Amino acid sequence: MNRPCPRLIMAALRGGAGKTTLSVALAVALRQQGMAVTPFKKGPDYIDAAWLAQAASGPCYNLDTYLMGEDQVARSFSRHTTEGAISIIEGNRGLFDGVNAAGEFSTAELAKLLHAPVILIVDCDKVTRTAAAMVLGCRNLDPSVDIRGVILSRVNGTRHASVIRQSIEEYTGLPVYGTVPRLSDLPFVQRHLGLIPPAESDRLHQALEKAGAIARDYLDIPDLLEVAQSASPWSIDAFPNPIRAGNTQDVPITIGVIKDTAFQFYYQENIEALTDRGAKVILISALHDKVLPSVDALYIGGGFPETQAGWLSANESFRLSLREAAEAGLPIYAECGGFIYLGESLTIGDKQYPMVGALPVKFGMEKRPQGHGYTTLTVDQENPFFPIGQTITGHEFHYCRILSQNNHETHTAYRVVRGTGMDGQREGLCRKNILAGFTHLHALGTPEWAGALIDRARHYHRTMLNQPPVFLMDRSDDTPDKRMGL
Repeated sequence: MNRPCPRLIMAALRGGAGKTTLSVALAVALRQQGMAVTPFKKGPDYIDAAWLAQAASGPCYNLDTYLMGEDQVARSFSRHTTEGAISIIEGNRGLFDGVNAAGEFSTAELAKLLHAPVILIVDCDKVTRTAAAMVLGCRNLDPSVDIRGVILSRVNGTRHASVIRQSIEEYTGLPVYGTVPRLSDLPFVQRHLGLIPPAESDRLHQALEKAGAIARDYLDIPDLLEVAQSASPWSIDAFPNPIRAGNTQDVPITIGVIKDTAFQFYYQENIEALTDRGAKVILISALHDKVLPSVDALYIGGGFPETQAGWLSANESFRLSLREAAEAGLPIYAECGGFIYLGESLTIGDKQYPMVGALPVKFGMEKRPQGHGYTTLTVDQENPFFPIGQTITGHEFHYCRILSQNNHETHTAYRVVRGTGMDGQREGLCRKNILAGFTHLHALGTPEWAGALIDRARHYHRTMLNQPPVFLMDRSDDTPDKRMGL
């Protein structure tokens, strides 16, 4: 059933032009006015999505046609946008930037798929009338992209703003919906992967308040709201949950998810894919929990183990309990930071930090990215979760590389078709019931993942019911009662 669905795509001419700041700012300002906001992030991104979720006080969902295909993007948007809420969709990179010269999988293609009006954010640093030429080029490159207006960012005073505004409105016919000056006290701090995640921010509330003030002071919120409300109706359906895996008489299984400041990169859809299929998900901290609680499977996402390496290493009792569980056959799926954590050690500079030791691999941090971009993998070896012959799409962004590896009792599961993986050719290290690698996957693009993890968890649960109890040692007395920094 088609219903009103106010929505906006916040796009730009390039990455780093202020999309996240202004998308978060608008979401905060609208929420402060009592409006419901549903945030979305285009592309494979965790950090921007986390800030958008904080701004909207609700989950942010990722929309990426490369990872999940157009049908799944449309279905996810329909399922997660809610009647009466304003959907703010933050684009990525430049509006027309995709994986090839045709702009495939770009923000522009997403805008056409969702029939969403686009607001173009223009970084005005060191330009005047040329800004109008760039906007006009975007408008003419693909007229089917519904560009409705412009926000000027990093303007240098009222005269600068006036010249650019007049040029854009005269030569493109598009209105300017905001003029944001160059700000020295932006609310978000950059790091090598982008913004520092909100989980690591010690001034989260202040950052959001500052963002809201930027929107109130410099954006034409009523007109932006009018543009969003002018979007065509959309089929808003609370899609029924997928058929729950397994027999309804099965004992419910518990899947642990390690989520803390070291491991925070999870798509909301991945967690929902597990709970939709009947799993109980519990959150675990590798930094603060003394031992791994009783679970039937474990999911360790990406994050920043390098910034928390001292603390992770210091929590010896948790590391040892996790290694014992891995040796006992606990199903474990780990991505990027989780992969690193399962290894023997992580070297940063001239210091080496012991990790879990469930995989015979040693890692080292580098100053440049070792893998960055979309990945395509072909499953060609036996592994705990995927059948041979399956193709998996994902993405990677890591500064870590493998320093040494003992191939005893391990093998790789994937052949790299696109991307870097572990060494440019292979990806996905397996040992016992562990599958770990640098690639992040999205549950909507790889729907087999959630069911496979749950099936493996059920098998492990039944196996453990027939085993004598195993008591994990509590080594909390041996663990320093303080955090260790790098």
